[in-house]
Amino acid sequence: MKKEEDTVKTAALYIRVSTDKQEELSPDSQRRLLLDYAKSHNMIVSNQHIYTENGISGRKADKRPKFQQMIAAAKSDEHPFDVILLWKFSRFARNQEESIVYKSMLRNKCHVDVVSISEPLIEGPFGGLIERIIEWMDEFYSIRLSGDVTRGMTENALRGAYQCRPPLGYHIPHHKATPEIIPEEAAIVQLIFDKYVNEKMSLFALTKYLNAQGYKTSRGKPFEKRSLEYIIQNPGYAGDIRWNRTINETNEIRDRSEWIIRPGHHPAIISKELFEQAQERFNKEYTPRNAKPSEVTKHWLSGLLKCSGCGRSLSSCVVHRKSLPDTFYFQCYGYLKGKCSTNCYVNESVIGPAVLNALKDALNNGSVSYSLRQRQTDHAPDAEIKNIEKKLSRLDSKELRAKEAYIDGIDTIEEYRANKERISQERTELEEQLAKLTQVPEEPEDNTRKMLQSISSILDILQSDSFTPQEKNAALKSIVEKITYDRANSHIDVDFYLTENPEMPANP
Repeated sequence: MKKEEDTVKTAALYIRVSTDKQEELSPDSQRRLLLDYAKSHNMIVSNQHIYTENGISGRKADKRPKFQQMIAAAKSDEHPFDVILLWKFSRFARNQEESIVYKSMLRNKCHVDVVSISEPLIEGPFGGLIERIIEWMDEFYSIRLSGDVTRGMTENALRGAYQCRPPLGYHIPHHKATPEIIPEEAAIVQLIFDKYVNEKMSLFALTKYLNAQGYKTSRGKPFEKRSLEYIIQNPGYAGDIRWNRTINETNEIRDRSEWIIRPGHHPAIISKELFEQAQERFNKEYTPRNAKPSEVTKHWLSGLLKCSGCGRSLSSCVVHRKSLPDTFYFQCYGYLKGKCSTNCYVNESVIGPAVLNALKDALNNGSVSYSLRQRQTDHAPDAEIKNIEKKLSRLDSKELRAKEAYIDGIDTIEEYRANKERISQERTELEEQLAKLTQVPEEPEDNTRKMLQSISSILDILQSDSFTPQEKNAALKSIVEKITYDRANSHIDVDFYLTENPEMPANP
């Protein structure tokens, strides 16, 4: 039995210094202590998996790019590391809910442990309890600090001070300075308001116009309908400041009575009159309307139709009428956002029969193109073989990480040789285990016949009134990967797939 300490592990380092730097170790100090810990515990670390974030709060994980890169790497098939090393658990997160979710996902699904080198935990449930107490204390500190910061920023807002990232048209020349106008960007803002108010151009048409002219947002990206909605509603362009509009945790818009709007100290780009005219039109045309729940309006083709131009999904839209049944139509999501030039607008009365005919044609021809998928089984030998093969594949990555650690100067030549020897021993043991296992070859099956049987059963379901749109949608997704719609040529391509040993749906 191989001892745990004899197994070479690969480690990632997560280093974070928050915006409040009191009593915190510097990034260099954290890095040095984490590397020392890794070496003393037989762990390989490469520079590629040292994630450092400076001046970033730990309250929200989605606001930390390096953290998200680390999580994405952990979830990848490559499995580049077995453990994440931290100076303190507070570096991982100061939101207990997020901390539990990410740690649980890492440990249970990715088989990656999270270790605080300054807060060692004992094994067992008591150790887990201590970890939760530490997380709760970190979150309490963060909430208290956040409250102090929020109160300070609210006071600044009431005085008309600007304290957000400047929007398109402005820049802040230095820290805590009043925003100044960028003339070339301000011209774009003026153009937007002029065409929206005076030329009555729709936001959709305006989005396409701006992107066609090569204009970019403040982040250097193409315009979208939502970015124009933000600009149109931003009182900052008329010289005011707006604060407390959204809830930080959820980004939901608060009730207008909670907003803080005060005259700002920065110069205006447009007149208040023009801004008010824009609000009048926006509020008139874009008042939120009551919509049916998604489970009610979902169409049996939802999630399957794709644009032939960009490959994005075709969004389903429903038209509600008082005396007539609801009518669905589909349009490219990218086209609606101004990111795709291909107009794939199609009514359900056109696309629905086309899909049914494609299924009928396959049955009439007696042949169909499809891809084959393997069904997940609980067959113990197969699962064991797959597990060993995965471990062997990961050893290749471990060897690479060991070499990178030596090249990067993290490990000495002696440490590199010792790690390589341990990896070699582990590989030999795994290969011996694999050699003992036998795999019984599966008998060949008539997959085409099964594919056609599945299509026939699904077609019966789609043509029956006994099934809901949701049930029809689920049935079609069991054999169809995607349906690409080419409006210009009035053509669809259906990508069928067959799961090995499929469970045949029952006929109605």
